[in-house]
Amino acid sequence: MSRTPFPVPFGWYQICWPDELEPGGVAPVYYWERDLVMWRDDEGAYHLQDAICPHLGGHLGHGGHVENCEIMCPFHGWKFDGTGANSEIPYSERVNRAAKLRTYPTIERNGLIMSWYHPFEAEPMWEVLDLEEFSDDEGWSETITRTIQIPAAWQEIAENSVDIAHFRYVHNTDVVPEARAYETEGHHALVRTVQKFVTPQGMVDGEINIDNYGPGFSVIRFHGIIDTVLLGCNTPVTSDQCEQRFSFRVKSFGDAATNSSVGEAFVAEVTQQIIEDLPIWKHKGHVTRPALADTDGPYLKFRKWASQFYAEDFDLDQAVYPPDPPTSSRPEPEGFQKHTASSRIKGEDTIRADMMSGA
Repeated sequence: MSRTPFPVPFGWYQICWPDELEPGGVAPVYYWERDLVMWRDDEGAYHLQDAICPHLGGHLGHGGHVENCEIMCPFHGWKFDGTGANSEIPYSERVNRAAKLRTYPTIERNGLIMSWYHPFEAEPMWEVLDLEEFSDDEGWSETITRTIQIPAAWQEIAENSVDIAHFRYVHNTDVVPEARAYETEGHHALVRTVQKFVTPQGMVDGEINIDNYGPGFSVIRFHGIIDTVLLGCNTPVTSDQCEQRFSFRVKSFGDAATNSSVGEAFVAEVTQQIIEDLPIWKHKGHVTRPALADTDGPYLKFRKWASQFYAEDFDLDQAVYPPDPPTSSRPEPEGFQKHTASSRIKGEDTIRADMMSGA
């Protein structure tokens, strides 16, 4: 039984950062419940294709190598070009036109390598925006990156963007953020919130503005302590597991050392919040018709927006989709420790938050 009813959604997804492969490099990857090969041709362009050779099933990611702008299968030496077409069979004078690798549209933008996935091979339905913060190297710091594996479906993770109340109970924030707006139009959904950030000197007023562009690309801008922009990219590994990649930039102080130290501190704080979310995502069930409070966030509006990215049919035929069963009858409890700034300042970083106090 699946943890959620949802298939893998379609959209643009980050597959790597540009420096992960040298020209001529090859790597096996597994996204979207598919064996894939990522390779970079001798001219530096990235390609993402199905990894199983249509000849006799060799895996191009394990032993395949690049020659100019083609990838060669390690099994029988068949070559395929960047469009997936068979370009050479070394022991034949002919190519096999029926032997073709599925190829995923791939671009480099905002310091990311991104590929388009659709289960029925539909062409890209929207473009990925060019963001000023990631082209202005003087006004913003160098990019700081993080990768986290998350044992949950994309929709369960993305629902956090409209879940204001969880900040108090999962992250021990003193004040729950105030939602100002939630709007959707096509593949774009925006969230605008006012947030008080805890610092050793006291509360600082700030904002968190989120723009989701499909299921795989979010732009999160923080204002208050320091202007920061975060690209949050969720790439489904399976329908129930995601790889989340973060790319952070902070507004430049004019000094590379200060940029680095302030940026690293902010990145550590945001990353720690994600780590605090992990036990929730890992152990939560999907409730098809949630019993909501009148002051809860716009979950149902979010779910309606999210539903457009599922091209494959699915049924919501269960009231609850439970988490995966534990490996023993007495699983070790998780989620007791809090380590984010609010908790450290209040001395709660090694004890469980009092979930019922409301204080």
